[in-house]
Amino acid sequence: MSASTESWQERLRASGHRLTPQRELVLAAVEKLGHATPDEVYAEVRLHSESINLSTIYRTLELLNELGLIRHAHLTDRAPTYHSATGHEHAHFVCRGCKKMISVGRGEMEAALGELAATYDFSPDYGHLTVFGTCADCRED
Repeated sequence: MSASTESWQERLRASGHRLTPQRELVLAAVEKLGHATPDEVYAEVRLHSESINLSTIYRTLELLNELGLIRHAHLTDRAPTYHSATGHEHAHFVCRGCKKMISVGRGEMEAALGELAATYDFSPDYGHLTVFGTCADCRED
């Protein structure tokens, strides 16, 4: 059993929640898929358990997000996208043209926004930040 699985189990139990196979499947799906919508997580989980329903997926994603085991970002105007909290914290640049997503490390975002945040005495949630724009391939120069 890996350290990340142990910390997941401990955090879940410490918060008063049960360790269920469905929760484990949802967390494993998010970690495997990288960035995934609830529908993509549902499709992945259904490969391993046909008895799980979409509402269980949504509730489980919300719980895992609240516990800090996964993070969500709004990379489209539709459903949030979930990704593992075990990797580095990052923001996202999303191209409105081709939908390409670029992960930007927290350090880079802090360097870019730090002075502005300090001016307003504000602490940004860098892991939730998404900046929409146009990538070099889609930009007409």
